Amino acid sequence: MKIVETKSELRREIKKYKKDSKTIGFVPTMGFLHEGHLKLIEEAKKENHIVVLSIFVNPLQFGPTEDFDSYPRDRERDEQLALEAGVDLIFTPHVNEMYPVIPSYTVNVSDRVDVLCGKSREGHFNGVATVLTKLFNLINPDKAYFGMKDAQQVAVIEGLISEFHFPLKIVPVATIREEDGLAKSSRNVYLNDVEREEAPMLYKSLLSAANAIKDGEKDVNSIKEKVSQILTNETTGKIDYVEVLSYPELKEISVISGKIIIALAVKFTNARLIDNITLEV
Repeated sequence: MKIVETKSELRREIKKYKKDSKTIGFVPTMGFLHEGHLKLIEEAKKENHIVVLSIFVNPLQFGPTEDFDSYPRDRERDEQLALEAGVDLIFTPHVNEMYPVIPSYTVNVSDRVDVLCGKSREGHFNGVATVLTKLFNLINPDKAYFGMKDAQQVAVIEGLISEFHFPLKIVPVATIREEDGLAKSSRNVYLNDVEREEAPMLYKSLLSAANAIKDGEKDVNSIKEKVSQILTNETTGKIDYVEVLSYPELKEISVISGKIIIALAVKFTNARLIDNITLEV
């Protein structure tokens, strides 16, 4: 496994792979790897000759009330996990390597961002789209792998790929969960003991909604109320949102039909957790 920190080093390695007609699977991350990331690597390894992993805590994704400096980092552990998972190349740039000056050009995302997490994190997906545009151009992957835990991000990236005609395929990978159903997340470490016991109710509330739909419930408000009631009764967290939308368009609907997403966000003391399921109705 090779580790590079500069754009020039990265381009040199990518050029070698392309010269040898190697297909490249790309897994972009902000580090502090967990099983969700390792699943993305596993899928990329199955489908490509080479797996490239980026580890970059992107400052453009952080809002004014979000602390970029406190985001969890453990480079040595990340590199060991990546090595064990079979990653071929890690790109770990410093901030000034990706943004050597205050950016004059950024990507502005105007679709699929005014709902769910995008509603309360203004500019977040502009940061995501900007850094991915840079990374896609540097790495030129054949496929890029993203977890469906952040389904809104997947929808936005699919739009980015289509809009800018990137010659690559986005591969959504199912959410990896703990045995009790809680979605794997680097933010789970911020839950206290009581909150950790309550947190699996997020997924259970989504499953309850899915069962209601399978039993014939078509009213969006009824489904949202069902999820909200479970979260209110069974957790001490504060509901940020519960939404039922079309997917991947992320448009409001009144009657449940077609492909939909049921998504939620709950704020605990020191962690804001998200989860979702998608259904074809």
